[in-house]
Amino acid sequence: MTAPHRLSPGDPAPDFTLPTDTGSTLSLADLRGRRVILYAYPAAMTPGCTKQACDFRDSLASLQAAGYEVVGISPDKPEKLAKFRERDAITFALVADTDKAVLTAYGAFGEKQSYGRTVTGVIRSTFVVDEDGKIERALYNVKATGHVAKLRRDLGLD
Repeated sequence: MTAPHRLSPGDPAPDFTLPTDTGSTLSLADLRGRRVILYAYPAAMTPGCTKQACDFRDSLASLQAAGYEVVGISPDKPEKLAKFRERDAITFALVADTDKAVLTAYGAFGEKQSYGRTVTGVIRSTFVVDEDGKIERALYNVKATGHVAKLRRDLGLD
């Protein structure tokens, strides 16, 4: 497997319809007209992913007040996402991309470096999608800790 194709500002955001942690489905098209922060994370209920999700949860009111919707995407099954939501009081949508097709389309699944080795997996990434469904920002290999604060600064919210 080679390095994944990366999205750039101005690219159309790959559309998707995926199952959520609540048993419904969510489509990116359903959010058209709103700005969306879509963040890709490797696995629910792991320490780094929990920290990142809780940071988004704790910033959600101010992000929504600034016009952003937050959606988390991982290859976890909806049942695991439901447990994650319940355990950590996650208050935004979590979508399940179990076949990793959407993660791959966003360039958030593929070869990456982990502890000095090349492995295949989810590349922790964040995408800001504008009201028209275009990529505004595509951030790859972000850190779980401190990322939301940096994103807020980059978006001019702090």
